[in-house]
Amino acid sequence: MGQSIRKMKWVGGLKFEGTSTYGHKITTDSSEKFGGKGEGYSPTELILFGVAGCTGIDIVSILKKQRQKLSELKIEVVAHQVDEGHPRPFYAIEIKYIARGENLDENKLAQAIELSEGKYCTVSQTLKEQVEVTTSYEIET
Repeated sequence: MGQSIRKMKWVGGLKFEGTSTYGHKITTDSSEKFGGKGEGYSPTELILFGVAGCTGIDIVSILKKQRQKLSELKIEVVAHQVDEGHPRPFYAIEIKYIARGENLDENKLAQAIELSEGKYCTVSQTLKEQVEVTTSYEIET
């Protein structure tokens, strides 16, 4: 089995800085409500951006292989989590893909989403046993 190591460094308050495999920096922090300063992404936001980015990469790649002329893909993610207490895990995540392009084939878009979420996206595969993930899509003209 493969192994993936990432490191975060505490930089004061509740803020941490991480460096990606490619050398990109990211900052996480907590909101003021929980003692931070809101000077970075919340770790829970990163989960949502992770699933959107992971599936988005797959979908764009699959549609390109299918010779679909995609010009724009927007991804909206809505997370539902327990309101009280800690931890407050997500119990449901809704993902909506909004695609635009020249003569996009709806069946190919649906297939690309299904392949990403069900087979290729590591983040989706990690979440699927713990969270109910529902998806929808639309093609804008």
